[in-house]
Amino acid sequence: MAYVDRKNLDETLTAADLAEGSVGDFFALLKPRVMSLVVFTALTGMVLAPGGIHPILGIAALLAIAVGAGASGALNMWWDADIDRVMRRTRGRPVAAGRLTPGDALAFGATLSVGSVTVLGFATNYLAAGLLAFTIFFYVVIYTMWLKRWTRQNIVIGGAAGSLPPVIGWTAVTGTIGFESLILFAIIFVWTPPHFWALCLYKADDYRRAGVPMLPVVSGEAATRRQILLYSIVVAVVGMAPYAFGFAGLAYAIVAGVAGVAFIGFALRVYRSEADAAGERAARDLFTYSMLYLFVLFAVLLAEAIAGGGAVA
Repeated sequence: MAYVDRKNLDETLTAADLAEGSVGDFFALLKPRVMSLVVFTALTGMVLAPGGIHPILGIAALLAIAVGAGASGALNMWWDADIDRVMRRTRGRPVAAGRLTPGDALAFGATLSVGSVTVLGFATNYLAAGLLAFTIFFYVVIYTMWLKRWTRQNIVIGGAAGSLPPVIGWTAVTGTIGFESLILFAIIFVWTPPHFWALCLYKADDYRRAGVPMLPVVSGEAATRRQILLYSIVVAVVGMAPYAFGFAGLAYAIVAGVAGVAFIGFALRVYRSEADAAGERAARDLFTYSMLYLFVLFAVLLAEAIAGGGAVA
């Protein structure tokens, strides 16, 4: 497989080509949509955790986790500017489009990384801060710099970074890594591959052009559809774990059960589809539904925890 020449493309981002970035460009570096999911899952971990945390410290912790996630996004755009410029989905990002220099993104991301970890350590505890630092490192170095460009299992292994926020939230409250927080980690971890592979199915040409070895590019669409279906079954099963292990109620069990069956249904549509317009619609529908699925599960967990008395007190 031919890979994009990162050095040559980076050299095209010369100072003469760059306009002064706006506040909006720096905000875009934070990947706000991803950040919102991080904050939501971290909040769920915090509220589910036993004990309590002062509201001011809880808000500070959530802001630090959010900023840490944003820092990861900025560093990702710094490193991936070369392939972002090749892909239609990402070529409008601030660095890829030339509105910010790679140096801007690097300095911004590095500063936010250090600041977010420091604030979380002072606001809560050093274990939570260490987990946030590890999450940033894993996403930027292990996933972005290494796995993404070199293995079709990139998103399977790399998904660990996006799965850690509820663990960080839990640890911010308790100072320990609880079993329940690891269940929340597992839900997001097994959810990530079918969610992202659905996107890759209808964006395969983008990844092929950039030389990124996503599963549809390396193994083909038929193999990807099979993997999506298999993982979706696992998602539905793992989604029931909070009820099975006794830290979610009947409302969660019903919602998770119905949502899990629907997840498998969407995956079956993808599995049975072809590489045509209908197949693309099926993949888009699964991608969209998967985001709703994760939001609904964590929303019900959060609502049950708040109704029963949460950690923020």
